[in-house]
Amino acid sequence: MSADIFSKVHDILKSINEVKIETMSELESFRIKYLGSKNEIKSLFGEIKNVENEKKKEFGQLLNDVKQAAEDKFESIRHIIENKTGRADDFDLDLTAPCEPINLGSRHPVSIVMNRIISIFERIGFNVAEEREIEDDWHNFTAMNTPEDHPARDMQDTFYLRDSTTELLRTHTSSVQARIMTSQQPPIRIIAPGRVYRNETISSRSHCQFHQVEGLYIDKGVSFADMKQTLLYFAREMYGQKTNIRLRPSFFPFTEPSAEMDVYWGLNNEDDYRITKGTGWLEILGCGMVDPNVLINCGIDPDIYTGFAFGMGIERQAMLQFKITDIRQLFENDTRFLKQFSGVV
Repeated sequence: MSADIFSKVHDILKSINEVKIETMSELESFRIKYLGSKNEIKSLFGEIKNVENEKKKEFGQLLNDVKQAAEDKFESIRHIIENKTGRADDFDLDLTAPCEPINLGSRHPVSIVMNRIISIFERIGFNVAEEREIEDDWHNFTAMNTPEDHPARDMQDTFYLRDSTTELLRTHTSSVQARIMTSQQPPIRIIAPGRVYRNETISSRSHCQFHQVEGLYIDKGVSFADMKQTLLYFAREMYGQKTNIRLRPSFFPFTEPSAEMDVYWGLNNEDDYRITKGTGWLEILGCGMVDPNVLINCGIDPDIYTGFAFGMGIERQAMLQFKITDIRQLFENDTRFLKQFSGVV
C-alpha cells in the first residue's frame, strides 16, 4: 500500500514537469488540476495516515515538493505567456509606420501671468512666500487691522468652515504677509501668490475663487516714493517701457495712505474704450504704506520700520493680456480654450 502511494505521487510530479502548456486556457486547466480547491495533490495529504510511521515524514516532504513544483510551474508559464501576449510580433503591426502624434499640453493662462509677475519682482529682490489656504480669523483679518466690529469686514464675503467662526478660507493673501511678519524681523521683501476665496456670485467678471499676488516690503526708511518707483518698474516690465501710471487715493484697512494704481491703456480701438470706460486708464492694483497698527499687531516697531504693500488679481491680468472676456473660461478646463496658449511662456 505504501509503495503504491509513493509511486502515485512520483507519477504526478513527473506529469507536472513534462506537461506542455502554451495558452492561457491550458494554464487554467493546469491550475485547476494541481492547485485548485479540489486538486489531485490535496487529496493525497489524507493518505498520510495510511503510511508507515517511519515513512510519514518522507511522504509529507514529497507531497510538499510536488505542490511547490506545481506552483513554480504555474508562475513561470504564466509569466512567459503574459510577456508573449504583449510582444509586438504577436500582432499585425508595421513597426516602420510613423507613430501617432503626441499632443503637447500648455500652461494655463493664469500660470503664465503668475510666472511673469513673479519673475518681474524676483529681479528686484522679492522672494516668493507661500502659506496655507485654510486660515484663522486673526491672521486673515485682525492682524490686518480689521477687528471684529470693523466695517472693512463687510467688504469681503467669507467662507467659514462648517461649525467654526474662526477657521476660514482665506479671502486674500495678506494672511501670508501676517505670518511672515510674525515669524521674522525686517528687512522683509516678499511677494505672496496664491488662490483665495470669496462668497461672490459667479458671473463673467467675478468668481468665488481666484488668484492674487500681494507684495510687502518693510525696512528702515521705506517711503511712498519707493513704492511708486517699484510699481512703475513692474508696470513697464509688464505692459511695455512707455507705460505710464497714476495713483488715486483709496482706502484699505491695512494701509495708510492707500491708493489704486492705474496704467494708461490707451484708446486705440473699441475694446480699449470698453475696458477703460472711455478714459484710457485701467485700474491694475491696490497699494499703500503699511498701517502702523499692522506692524504693531505683528510685533514690528513702527517707530523704526516702515513699509509698503500692494496686491492684484491674476485673473484680471490674464484677461487683459489675452483679451479674455469671461472669467469663467479660466475655470472650465475646456481644452479647446486652453490649447490656444500652447507655446506661450
